[in-house]
Amino acid sequence: MTVFKKAAVLLLVVATAACTNPDRFGGGADGSAGGANGAGLGAGAGAAGSASDPASPLFFNQTIGDRVLFAVDTSTITPEGQTILDGQAQWLLTNADYRAVIEGHADEQGTREYNLALGQRRANAVREYLVSRGVPSTRLQVTSFGKERPIAVCSEESCYAQNRRAVTVLSFSAVTS
Repeated sequence: MTVFKKAAVLLLVVATAACTNPDRFGGGADGSAGGANGAGLGAGAGAAGSASDPASPLFFNQTIGDRVLFAVDTSTITPEGQTILDGQAQWLLTNADYRAVIEGHADEQGTREYNLALGQRRANAVREYLVSRGVPSTRLQVTSFGKERPIAVCSEESCYAQNRRAVTVLSFSAVTS
């Protein structure tokens, strides 16, 4: 066998071994899905932790939506944002073992200080909306990244619009309400 063939076979063996590791998703010794954060990443339709499981964070992110967008220089929640936040509130009320950190973001226009303050106002607006829908305030934290973590990088309105957002990030925690 040539060196190239040996390397290719070794790479194939290593890649296959990584794909068949029963603990690859952080499951327990019993092979169950779901790591310490309880997020579970099982496969298949309706499997615990999948996007089709209404109690999973993947369902929250993909079906309900984990972010709301804002207009330029505002922290006012739009009607579309209210619809998303109503779904988030219902999910959080149904899944009481989760906490949320609401991250406020801004586009790249303006100073760093201004955008940090704007991101904070956006995160607080989302938090207040969720609390008004019955989510205990003790389960919600806010933080602002201002313009420091853009998801779209360009100097066009289409990018700016994506970066003016508040994102709800879930974490598993045995919470007593």
